[in-house]
Amino acid sequence: MPIDETRTFLPVRIAVLTVSDTRTLADDRSGDTLVARAEGAGHTLAARAIIKDDVAVIEAQLRAWIADPQVDVVISTGGTGVTGRDTTPEAFHAVYDKEIPGFGELFRWISFQKIGTSTIQSRATGGVASGTYLFALPGSTGACKDAWDGILASQLDSRFRPCNFVELMPRLLE
Repeated sequence: MPIDETRTFLPVRIAVLTVSDTRTLADDRSGDTLVARAEGAGHTLAARAIIKDDVAVIEAQLRAWIADPQVDVVISTGGTGVTGRDTTPEAFHAVYDKEIPGFGELFRWISFQKIGTSTIQSRATGGVASGTYLFALPGSTGACKDAWDGILASQLDSRFRPCNFVELMPRLLE
């Protein structure tokens, strides 16, 4: 799908959340990947955090950023698998006003092209809460690249046609 160069690019303010019991800013390659891609596309890094795999902690961070008018989009990496410590989707679902089911479906379709049926282990999810877009991605750098390059780069670009998430932002709270 094309970028309409006659339209104005509108940067969005993105918060990047890494969910991990072990990562630090020094070794958070997935978070770095998301920051680099978002800033490289012309968006603003509104915030960045690394928090533990704990549903209450994740939910609290999401709610804080949802309430912050300086955050338009939250993208997380990590905690979307099926093990006992993977609770990111539960936290996201607890705060959604509306889920965007197609986000997870499309992510898994893109991922399937690269890793085959292993994509079934991903519980990537997307939704909206109080006018803020929320996207939860797996913790691998490959998954973050796939989600950004295959979905988010275009949907967070106000010039993308025939439609994109940015043009809906003024109407999310209707």
